[in-house]
Amino acid sequence: MSKNKISVSSEIGTLRRLLVHSPDSGLGKVVPSKAQDWLFEDIVHLETIRRKEYDYYTKLLLYFLDPDKIKGRLAEIDNSRNDFEFYKPESPAFFRSDKVVEVQWLLAEILEDHEIKLKLVASVCAIENCSYEMQDQLAVLNGVQLAKVFISGTLNDKEMLFPPVPNLIFTRDIGIVINDYILLNKPAKKARTREALLVKYIFYNHPLFSSYRDKIIELSDTSHHFLLPRDSDDMKVTLEGGDIMVVTKDHLLIGISERTTMEAAHQCIRLLFEKSIVKKITVIKIPKKRDYMHIDTIFTQVKRDMWVLLGAFSRKAIKMEDADPIQRALEGTKKDDKIKITQFRKKDLAEPETYDNLEELLADISKHDLGADEKVQFIYSGNNEFPFDAREQWTDSCNLLALKEGVVLGYDRNDKTVEAFKNAGFTIIHAHDLIPKLESGELRPKDMQDTLITMPSAELSRARGGFHCMSMPLLRDDI
Repeated sequence: MSKNKISVSSEIGTLRRLLVHSPDSGLGKVVPSKAQDWLFEDIVHLETIRRKEYDYYTKLLLYFLDPDKIKGRLAEIDNSRNDFEFYKPESPAFFRSDKVVEVQWLLAEILEDHEIKLKLVASVCAIENCSYEMQDQLAVLNGVQLAKVFISGTLNDKEMLFPPVPNLIFTRDIGIVINDYILLNKPAKKARTREALLVKYIFYNHPLFSSYRDKIIELSDTSHHFLLPRDSDDMKVTLEGGDIMVVTKDHLLIGISERTTMEAAHQCIRLLFEKSIVKKITVIKIPKKRDYMHIDTIFTQVKRDMWVLLGAFSRKAIKMEDADPIQRALEGTKKDDKIKITQFRKKDLAEPETYDNLEELLADISKHDLGADEKVQFIYSGNNEFPFDAREQWTDSCNLLALKEGVVLGYDRNDKTVEAFKNAGFTIIHAHDLIPKLESGELRPKDMQDTLITMPSAELSRARGGFHCMSMPLLRDDI
């Protein structure tokens, strides 16, 4: 495997390299009065996320993608009293994998270039309205120190210079690899502006992506966008990676949602077809509600012939307990619960196809794009039972990451969804049981099939993102 190769042509091909960001001290600085401004539903406990939740995610990724970095070191890591150094990108003891790639150390490396450092310091200081004196102070920091400041907002964990960017743990949203192209995001919310800037500098300047510099796609704002009234959201250009899914090398899904606009989808279709990157693009317009946020909060792929999704967007009508036929009929016609699916083909843009519901679209992808022979199966959030369907979708029951086809990561708190996987014949294993088996060799990643790995999630789920959100795949095997 080439050290610098990137290529993603599916949601389920064996994962070989991805971009992540470990929870940093900025997460511990989120205060209640600013939580929603910074796109959090609640404040989270940093050390619990680090030591008892994301900790398992990092270990599993390393066992599956880069076992040499962790095999034989598990006892040392778990018994360490060195203040969690294995997981801190600024620490000399950090695991530093070229397969489980940490955004912060990529940033630190490009900041060692003096010219890049001065440009980025000036840009960040302009965004954050820093004083000229502070700009000079930042410019003398080394790359490791400055990367930490740019992400956490703090220089010494006590003095805050500007707000943190706590959403950086959701690396899916900063960009997406489509075959061997990189599509950069344009965040919808001000809280993610600095994130987008930092990531743009990384993709254009880090050696890891040097071979792909002419394959980076950026969306531009519409002409005279600054004159648009506040209520013309559809004409603004905002795009986040949670609304993009590469289901085959020729077929891309784009969500229009709370975070991704119609104009952004329009630009994507035009650019991707012009460059012949894909042949077919399906646009899935979902309600602009915080409940859903991105399309990957309402469905993700498990296998060629299996998907997990929220039943509200399927053929099946969810019957509320104790509801009579009139109530159910009225529930089903609520304006904000509608979904619109339109499919465009490069060879015939003038005649798009439409789908009535997600099941119809996903079944078509499985059968005709992926060649699935078996009947397409659907696992429903909360086992399609009210009120567990909505409760568990809120805590990311549909936001799963496939490490390979049929082996997915999800939160342990979504009991009814876990039950649905079990009923479908999946092995359910908790991360704290799996990791010792991977360390001892009792289980090997290549031998695992049809498995839901459940992860601790009491604090992580408060941030409103699952493991699909917390990953930006850079390289998957073709399927």
